[in-house]
Amino acid sequence: MTGPLPSLPDERPPARRRRRVALAAPVAAGAAAAAASILAASLEWDIPVGAKIGVTLAAALLVGLATWATTATPKDRRKQAEPSSMAPEQWPPAPEHFTGRREALGELRKVFSDRRRSEEVSPLVVSVYGRGGVGKSALMARFGQEVADWFPDGRLYADLRGVVDSPIPPEEVLVGFLRALGVRQTTDPGGLDDLRKLWLTWTKGRRILIGLDNAHDGDQVRKLIPADPGCAVIVTSRQPLFLMNAFDTQLSVFSEAQGVELLARLAGGARVADDLSAAKEIVRLCDHLPLAIGICGARLATRSTWTLRLLADRLRDERQLLDQLQVPGSVDRSVRASVQLSYDDCTGIQRRLLRLLSGLTAPDVPGWVAGELLDVSELDGGDQLEALIDAQLAECSGTDQTGAMRYRLHDLVRVYAAEMPAEEDERRRAAVERVLSGYRRRAEDAAQRRWPQDWGRTGRRGDFEGQGLAVGWLNAERLAVVAMVQLARDLKLWDLCWGLGRAFSSLCHSLRAYWSDWLLVAEIACEAAERMGDRRALAISLLDRAPALGGFGGHEAAGANAEEALAIFTELGESWWAARASRTVGMALFNDGHLDRAQDFLVAAIAGFEAEDDGWWAARSRRNLAELRLAQRRADEARDLLEEALEVFKQEGNRYSEAQTLRAYGEALAAQARTLRREGEHRAAEDGFLKAELNLDRAAEIFRQRGELWEEARCLRAAGEVGNPVNGLRELGYVRRAEEMLMALGDSWGVARTLLSVGRALARLGRTAEADAELRRAVDAFEELDDQWWRARSLRYLGEAHVEAGDPATGVPHLRQARELYRSLGNEAGMRRTLELLRRAEAS
Repeated sequence: MTGPLPSLPDERPPARRRRRVALAAPVAAGAAAAAASILAASLEWDIPVGAKIGVTLAAALLVGLATWATTATPKDRRKQAEPSSMAPEQWPPAPEHFTGRREALGELRKVFSDRRRSEEVSPLVVSVYGRGGVGKSALMARFGQEVADWFPDGRLYADLRGVVDSPIPPEEVLVGFLRALGVRQTTDPGGLDDLRKLWLTWTKGRRILIGLDNAHDGDQVRKLIPADPGCAVIVTSRQPLFLMNAFDTQLSVFSEAQGVELLARLAGGARVADDLSAAKEIVRLCDHLPLAIGICGARLATRSTWTLRLLADRLRDERQLLDQLQVPGSVDRSVRASVQLSYDDCTGIQRRLLRLLSGLTAPDVPGWVAGELLDVSELDGGDQLEALIDAQLAECSGTDQTGAMRYRLHDLVRVYAAEMPAEEDERRRAAVERVLSGYRRRAEDAAQRRWPQDWGRTGRRGDFEGQGLAVGWLNAERLAVVAMVQLARDLKLWDLCWGLGRAFSSLCHSLRAYWSDWLLVAEIACEAAERMGDRRALAISLLDRAPALGGFGGHEAAGANAEEALAIFTELGESWWAARASRTVGMALFNDGHLDRAQDFLVAAIAGFEAEDDGWWAARSRRNLAELRLAQRRADEARDLLEEALEVFKQEGNRYSEAQTLRAYGEALAAQARTLRREGEHRAAEDGFLKAELNLDRAAEIFRQRGELWEEARCLRAAGEVGNPVNGLRELGYVRRAEEMLMALGDSWGVARTLLSVGRALARLGRTAEADAELRRAVDAFEELDDQWWRARSLRYLGEAHVEAGDPATGVPHLRQARELYRSLGNEAGMRRTLELLRRAEAS
């Protein structure tokens, strides 16, 4: 049975009185015992009965006196249990190089200050959780030192060792805390509930700060929380504890600046300043984890001959990374040991998921990937993924544009997981195949929603909502898909590699975005088709690659790809695909300045699509032929072709294609208006300019509403090239805006093309010096892109700007360069215009 528990003293008797009672008790007890013994013996004597009764009463009285003298009073019992006069002080010291936690400290200050001003009846509990090595214990130590004066009755601390195999039970912690408070237990205190009661008693009315470091879970902590509102508890853990009425805060890794500051404090500020780029790289390779950065700083501090660049080079090798992030001679003080503790706390299926995730090279993935890796439902896989987040081995990287949560492993955790014994090759391969198949299904669905005409004959229409979802999916998954295509190639899963690459190329083509990724994936898809020995697949991939090459100025290579595809489709009897290849050849030749050859392929493509009864592709090819006619200065023919195409798209209700054609139609109307103005028909020219601007505004608005940035930028560029003399400044604003948008989209050719438009807009405003600078930028950009036709056009417009400004001598050299380029290209139309300008310049 449990004995009576000590209680808090109500009052303390004066010291002198306590000493007097303490001395009198043994004297009185001895005297009473002796007298009682004599009286008891006298009962045997021969004396009267009355006398014997008196003796008996006297003996009883003396025995009572002895009992009183030898028995402690309640006050004496309280005295025995009184705590020591000194408040317990167990708080650990703050690290000497503590830094980088200004925001976290400010948050804790606010929480504690708010509580001091409140009238809460429960103690303040703050739960700080985060990855191992993120600095939770250091933050608690630092803040506890700061608020020490707020807790005059002491500060208690316990390392609960919750991240090891044998966490300290709450009973043991309570016994230690009670001893620190001076509770001297003379009997067995009983179980956890009795210790809890004693703990609540001894903390009542006191202001004590309690630190509970490295908690395993909420059950380990709950019984350790006092009830008095004057107390406060700070708990650290690697995972959320879900304590009621607690303030929870997650401690994140360092920012780059914080990491560099810690490195400088340890390795020396001058040393870090001498090679700041290497310092930043060290912080990045350490995954911004304070523990890892601190280890690197300590290594540099003890190795004066090491440069920061040398250490960064050592960290860059992932095979040696975790070995570098270990204090020599101390296995426990390492990133590997820190991660190991969290890994050991996981279940078998969670460990397997961690190992499989480490094999995926995508920067982050949506939750369904976990289900595919484990071959379970998406919901069950998501639960296991959330468990890894609770263990601080993974993190949620945010919500993507589709509304899906995305997840990633911490970089150092990924390296650690890769060191673990690998899955059997067949099981791992099967898991990755399931993920790749899931990505292929989703990519193909998005691509067919976005651009159904790219996947077969017309008859299907992409609805606006579905197209918007497809764009959101691509924006969210782009980096992951590129990584998955490369992973499929590495594993020689050629069919999945080709299918995923084909869908990705279709999406990029429809958006005219992500040009570098598009070209990379299209090249891998071509390799996959060749490895499969599938000529049809190869021809499709060649067509996917051609416009990507053209986007980087490689029009000749684009044409070669399309011609090879045309030959294969013709050989296979794929007439619909052959018509598509013919159109692509024509566009590559057009963009390379070979207008006469280009028109033959475009006319053939129109005939091929009409034979296949594909009105959409026939109308699109007519629009392309119209654009070629504009380049040939045959605006009337271009307008007729565009009106035919517009009719088709309106009948089909295809707003996207209608807007594209409206943009080209506006360009044709502007070209006619400029001709009318040159011919002196100013009233008709004004009407033409107005109609052109209205069509371009309408097209831009359609694309703006749909979020089609690339197409909107093209409309803005076209609006800036109308050439209406009363709208010069507005047109300059249009092309400037288009340049910004195309630059943000990574369309290097489009930016170069827009620089040309900017230069011409400035020239029309008479700002020749500015025009010269922009046109020279265009010349250089097209030279870098190896696009000779557009370089020739840029040189021609540069020379024309100086001729129109009355400075023919400056313009002639540029015109002569343009003439030679046109001659090498065999571009007769360009040659004729350049020669006309040269004659004007030389005649003046």
